[in-house]
Amino acid sequence: MSKLVAIAASLYFVTLAYFGFVPAASANSLTHTLNSAIATPMALFSFSGTRPTNLGVTNGKLLDCPNSPNCVSSQSTDAEHKIAPLTYTGDPAKALADLKAVIESLPRTKIITAEGNYIYAEFTSKLMGYVDDVEFYLNADKGIIEVRSASRLGQSDLGVNRDRIETIRSKFA
Repeated sequence: MSKLVAIAASLYFVTLAYFGFVPAASANSLTHTLNSAIATPMALFSFSGTRPTNLGVTNGKLLDCPNSPNCVSSQSTDAEHKIAPLTYTGDPAKALADLKAVIESLPRTKIITAEGNYIYAEFTSKLMGYVDDVEFYLNADKGIIEVRSASRLGQSDLGVNRDRIETIRSKFA
């Protein structure tokens, strides 16, 4: 019930502000009211889930994809989840620095871990706040960067994880 009241109050304040029926207030007060009115309903519809604690590289392997179709991995053996690894030539450290720059250039992205030959980033969807966990493992022996991109919640991702890796691939090339 309290969520419904918060949504109703937020819509009330947004409507008042939109039509100019705001009591005499400072610009800062109005800005705070509008930001709160917009943020409250969006916070109620955020689907970020809980950050996994089992990610990372173990014996040269990233975590396997779950049975759901909302994950892709270059180390997967089944066609539904399989995606090609990123390739690079030259210095591995430069390849990781370039990859990090590509990741940071994408919207709503936060690098959580960048240690050694491993990068872990969170990508958040614009509208509903869904969070996807994306990992990169540079395998210098093979000259490739293994990738894994998985949705935290739900079953289907409508191809978002695969599209994301392909976007990163094209920018990284």
